[in-house]
Amino acid sequence: MAMTELSSGCKISRWQLLKQQLNNLGAAEFEARIGRPDTVLLDVRTPAEYAAGCLPGAIHLDYFGPDFWPQFDALDRTKTYLVYCRSSRRSTRVCTLMRNGGFGSVYNLEGGLATSLPVPAVSDSATEA
Repeated sequence: MAMTELSSGCKISRWQLLKQQLNNLGAAEFEARIGRPDTVLLDVRTPAEYAAGCLPGAIHLDYFGPDFWPQFDALDRTKTYLVYCRSSRRSTRVCTLMRNGGFGSVYNLEGGLATSLPVPAVSDSATEA
């Protein structure tokens, strides 16, 4: 794993350095923001993962899908986004793309669904991006 040395002499992985630049929220704070005005819940898992269950109201945007970029570009950059995946690897990448792409307010679910929030079966309110 590539390591970067900080001015303090401590070494940190590039992955941790990347994550430190994001707005990472624990499960309780992430969940408290769901449903706020102008806030979009974005699920960036695969279609199979999404079909097995998602957070109510989530929009699906498959990070590995062939339509990722056109769907990504169509997102409203003025909204607030709550982004999640299974382990927070994909959501960290998507949040980084969003931050670098001019999105003003983006939050990553730290640890992803695997360690954070219970996921109900897919609801009727869940949609594709």
